Amino acid sequence: MSKNTPDNPHEPPEDAEYPSTLRITSKPFADHKESVLDRAERWEQGEEVPHVVNFQDASRLQRILTSRRLELVQSLMGSPAESMRALADRLGRDVRQVHDDLQILNEYRIVHFREEGGAKKPHVPYDTVKIEVELTKSLDDASESPASA
Repeated sequence: MSKNTPDNPHEPPEDAEYPSTLRITSKPFADHKESVLDRAERWEQGEEVPHVVNFQDASRLQRILTSRRLELVQSLMGSPAESMRALADRLGRDVRQVHDDLQILNEYRIVHFREEGGAKKPHVPYDTVKIEVELTKSLDDASESPASA
């Protein structure tokens, strides 16, 4: 494997260009699909469009983006880490817990890794991370509104 080839075949190469913004959303599938098609069209026209990670329900987003994981993201936005251990030391956390959190955040394309000298260097390549949660009234709740009581 070359130095720029990541362990994860879905991980962009080390010299990949990232948009300045990552949007993390919680939208129903149909709404997200429409948004994806719109971004693809704008990208084809040469516009910079944000990367988007979508969770179809807010509870899943909340389970993945815990306060400890958000702390990791924010720390890495300010300064990439030389290793997972260095990041754990920086945050005063157990290295195994940091490793597990970073792996989960990497699965969702929020944190990325660079391979260098056998070390995995975690980083967040975005200037801004926006988290948008959309809550909608379910049809079951419509009959239970205070106005109908």
